[in-house]
Amino acid sequence: MEYTLGVNLVIFIVSLVVLVKGSDWFVDAAEKLGLAFGINSFIIGVTVVAIGTSLPELASSIAAVYSNESEIVLGNVVGSNITNILLVLGIVAMLGNVVPLEYDIMDVDMPLLVASALFLYFALEDLHFSMFDAFIFLAALIGFILNSVRSNKFEETEERPKATYKTYLLLVAGGALVYLGSQYTVFGLKGLSGNLGIGSGVLAFTLLALGTSLPEVVVSVTAARKGKAGMAIGNVLGSNMFNTYAVMAIPAFIGDLVIPASSFQFAVPFMIAVTLLFVVITFSGRINRYEGLMLLLFYVFFLYKMSTSIL
Repeated sequence: MEYTLGVNLVIFIVSLVVLVKGSDWFVDAAEKLGLAFGINSFIIGVTVVAIGTSLPELASSIAAVYSNESEIVLGNVVGSNITNILLVLGIVAMLGNVVPLEYDIMDVDMPLLVASALFLYFALEDLHFSMFDAFIFLAALIGFILNSVRSNKFEETEERPKATYKTYLLLVAGGALVYLGSQYTVFGLKGLSGNLGIGSGVLAFTLLALGTSLPEVVVSVTAARKGKAGMAIGNVLGSNMFNTYAVMAIPAFIGDLVIPASSFQFAVPFMIAVTLLFVVITFSGRINRYEGLMLLLFYVFFLYKMSTSIL
């Protein structure tokens, strides 16, 4: 059954809200269960919480492969990474005036972020993402997590929250919402693709990427208003690496990924350029409001280029 543009848009928006909210519930419950079982809070932070920020992207990408719309995966990953840097960090810098960066971010995380972007380019240069590539990406992700654990000192806490039946219920409910939300998000995106005569992969670079990045937007804006914008930047860096390694690799174990040549030729190099731009403007150890405005203008340019490529 084919639906009208308005109906498909409502399906997409409602499903996206369900997906994001379900991810939030699932991560909150998983974090509480981890603490209840005595797992260190930092380890939970670099695994459950970090993966949780990319859960909407991961779930929608898996659903896309099952729906034979695997070109959505590349658009989701690259579009989300671009949105995180240009839109999220741009907003943070605008709200925070001057955002100081921690030494660890510049010394460790930034080189890893650049490496992940270049890694993705070379893996997709032949317009094919193989099972071997997927294994390599997962190995890189594990290496990133282990490096985070080893390079940070943390203290054990004896205070453990109790996991009640509500915690388990929240975990199950969150997982169910993630499943349903991801399925119908892709369904709505496919419908919009048919209504507008636009490839679903292209819409993934814009609509889906923006929607799945909303948690980062909300968290970052909240952090900036509380004077903790540096934390938001660290969250975005981690989210981008999880997007590149996990969201790209895991769906590849389910089915073949279609890599559109047109998308690869512009969007992936643009993501690398944006990542390098971010490195350049952070050489001073801070991001100011003018640099934030520049990031936002580049995001508008990205949306313009994607729109002109499909008209």
